[in-house]
Amino acid sequence: MKTTDTPPPLEPLEARPQAATTDPAKEEAARGGEGGGVLNVFSHGILIIWAIMVVLPLVWAVITSFKDDSSIFSSPWSLPDRLHFENWSRAWSQAHMSDYFGNTLIVVSCSLVGTLVLGSMAAYVLARFEFPGNRLVYFLFVGGMSFPVMLALVPLFYVLSNMSLLNTLPGLILVYIAYSLPFTVFFLTSFFRTLPTSIAEAAFVDGASHTRTFFQIMLPMAKPGLISVGIFNFLGQWNQYMLPTVLNTDPDKKVLSQGLVELATSQGYKGDWSGLFAGLVMAMLPVLAAYILFQRQVVQGLTAGALK
Repeated sequence: MKTTDTPPPLEPLEARPQAATTDPAKEEAARGGEGGGVLNVFSHGILIIWAIMVVLPLVWAVITSFKDDSSIFSSPWSLPDRLHFENWSRAWSQAHMSDYFGNTLIVVSCSLVGTLVLGSMAAYVLARFEFPGNRLVYFLFVGGMSFPVMLALVPLFYVLSNMSLLNTLPGLILVYIAYSLPFTVFFLTSFFRTLPTSIAEAAFVDGASHTRTFFQIMLPMAKPGLISVGIFNFLGQWNQYMLPTVLNTDPDKKVLSQGLVELATSQGYKGDWSGLFAGLVMAMLPVLAAYILFQRQVVQGLTAGALK
């Protein structure tokens, strides 16, 4: 009888040794995990140091504004013995910070509204309509960003003098608008190009005019960009010193930056440092409040062009 060898029994699948499978992505992550961790620690350390360098002077200025003059020099890094609110009242009334603050509020609010309205209208036309000279007008606005403001001080002085706008708040408002328009048009032109054209076309089909389409449809869609460029213009106009120093020498029409310099130079040998720090914090608080309130909109406006 012929016999045949029976094959050995098969092993169960669970008992079979499986070949080691490698994932390139996991291997790359494992190799770079240590280096990435070191890089993250280094970057976070740099950010923490930068935050301390920025926040510490602000906190110190606020604390110093509540000290008296002797405590400022004897113990500059200590907390005040009590809150000297008279520093703020003295700076607000005797140093005329209330007048400077009111003039600055009028000039900045009017110039900011005018800059956003005119800049958004010009940027919308340059971004959405093709006409002869479109690129020329756009590059003229861009070229205005590189023009030093110091070279325009003497012509501006004579222009405002001939128009009887020298040493007036309306003249300063017009100069602020012209100063801020180049960057506003440059920023908003790129932003309007990212907005979808189908919505504007649907509005035109429904019979909406160009004016209604812009103000009721396109302008609300550009809200993140408007807030972002508005914050930048607000910071630049609120802290502007060169233009009002040359074009606004009337003591009753001075703005906040001029008032701080006036407060520092008019002390003489009196040394009212507590009042000076109180005035400095007064000028600083609106800028900090504006950025804290609209910081999310600023980030959205800066990243909108990259995300769309």
